[in-house]
Amino acid sequence: MKRFLLGFALALFVACGDDESSFAPRDDEPTSSSWSSEGTIGSSSSAKSSSSSAKSSSSAKSSSSVTPKSSSSETSVSSSSAKSSSSSAKSSSSAKSSSSVTQQSSSSEYVPFDHTVTLGEMRDEYKKFTDERNGRTYYYLTIRGKNSKGKPDSVTVMAENLNVGTMIFYDDDQANDSKIERYCYDDDTTNCDRYGALYQWAEMMQLPSECNTKSCADLIQPNHQGICPDGWRLLTQEDFYIVINADGNTHGIAGVRSSYGFNGFNSTGYSLVGAGYVWDRRLKNINVATYWYYPEEGNEGYVEKYALAIGVNDTDTGAMVFSQLKTHGLSVRCTKLEE
Repeated sequence: MKRFLLGFALALFVACGDDESSFAPRDDEPTSSSWSSEGTIGSSSSAKSSSSSAKSSSSAKSSSSVTPKSSSSETSVSSSSAKSSSSSAKSSSSAKSSSSVTQQSSSSEYVPFDHTVTLGEMRDEYKKFTDERNGRTYYYLTIRGKNSKGKPDSVTVMAENLNVGTMIFYDDDQANDSKIERYCYDDDTTNCDRYGALYQWAEMMQLPSECNTKSCADLIQPNHQGICPDGWRLLTQEDFYIVINADGNTHGIAGVRSSYGFNGFNSTGYSLVGAGYVWDRRLKNINVATYWYYPEEGNEGYVEKYALAIGVNDTDTGAMVFSQLKTHGLSVRCTKLEE
């Protein structure tokens, strides 16, 4: 049962404004900056494109529990195989000891969301991967472009947001260090199926929950795995630089957004959706905006309660990078380790 009836935020985001309707930080947060389609950091304002209206997509809830497993498997979607070129080391972060995974579906009539509708046109590039902790299957692909040094590079990334863990209500912290906890938009697990789940920073990192209120920089590992499946790691700034500077992407951040409900061209295949977020204990902007954390603490000295995050709105031509409170609930993307 939903605990709250929520309205949808229909206001367009701009680079500055109050914390109710914009990507700009609150008064006690550092100033944001804009990442242009060339991947450079510049001023916080960027040109806007035509807007799309927010849509609702909630259906029946669930309730079956699945015991997580340690292994994972892959299957090919087409004859062409995506190549992995992300970094090879695995995360050794000693975080939460186990994950309890709950998939809910209180109605036998609920049909799982067809994630193919959010994908780009590069169908031959996509492959499928199954996270055996909960049986969830994800599309992924290798994106080739240029890195921050201007050299050809590639990264293999999920084309969907991660969805794993036990749902809790968004007004509670993800503070149980013995399992993975997740937020679902509107406290509806079908939204987690469609858009992916939302996580606080320490939960995403699989670090003790106290790391949301203090610096845990010494626990951040190279190729930090966090809550990603084995063989995968958390998406980094450099990974996303390659994504947004993908070969053939002439649309900037719009080439990263899905054409399904998020006003994009998706020429990169990254298939970003408007997953909304939990902000100051309130759910905001489904189909209008999305945020995700990087596995880094905040910049400009904001390291105790802040982590580096990026925000994308359905009309922006650039992405905004800034320090954000670790207790907000944001999306998670994973990168495949090089084999």
